[in-house]
Amino acid sequence: MLAGPWEITRNPPRHFWGRRFGAVAGQTGWDGRQGRTQEEIPCRSELCDSHREEVASLLTHAAGAVLSIAALVVMLVISADEPLKLVSAAVFGSSLVLLYLSSTLYHFFTSVRWKARFQTLDHACIYLLIAGSYTPVTLITLKGAAGWWLFGTVWALAVAGVLIKALRKGRKDHWISTALYLVMGWLVVIALGPLLRNIPVAGFWWLVAGGLAYSLGVIFFAWKRLPFNHAIWHLFVLGGSACHVLAIARYVLY
Repeated sequence: MLAGPWEITRNPPRHFWGRRFGAVAGQTGWDGRQGRTQEEIPCRSELCDSHREEVASLLTHAAGAVLSIAALVVMLVISADEPLKLVSAAVFGSSLVLLYLSSTLYHFFTSVRWKARFQTLDHACIYLLIAGSYTPVTLITLKGAAGWWLFGTVWALAVAGVLIKALRKGRKDHWISTALYLVMGWLVVIALGPLLRNIPVAGFWWLVAGGLAYSLGVIFFAWKRLPFNHAIWHLFVLGGSACHVLAIARYVLY
């Protein structure tokens, strides 16, 4: 996902209201490396949203980054007296901050090269957030063999996902990644019985609500023809994160 045939310029203009960043196949683009125009330069759609859409995506996850920092502080405070809870809160909260910060930076940069780099980081951080969200639930709520097994499995999948993203830069494997995200997210059903026995009903349903928000958001992520589909997906991600923060802070850490 670093420099490739889709890279048009090192410093494209910042004001492209209603237009797409970079050149689209069949249009003329400017090759900053060679100092001349080029024809038929492909531009990957996920790197070429209109400026209005990029601003909307930037603002939604910039807000998420700020809220994630606040959530991290709150969770650290309420779990300060117990080391395992403190570590679990730190892992979950940090994974939230990393996800929203990397996404914000991805949408902030207009250089296609930097957008590609931060997109790779953004997608890798999704694996970390999923595993980070499992950490308090598996180590504190589930505990025992079921908790440790689920903890190890999810983190192993997260590490594998990050390595796939790092080693397959630029490959069109988005559906593979999305499928792995969903599998990881719903792997908890394997330990559904122990989870229901160890968490209040309200906490369980907040966890389910968060999972549904994340999963339903994938529909809008894949709906490329819908204007502002990426920003709408971001709102679902924010909703999912809010549900999980509430569930973990109130019913796991507190």
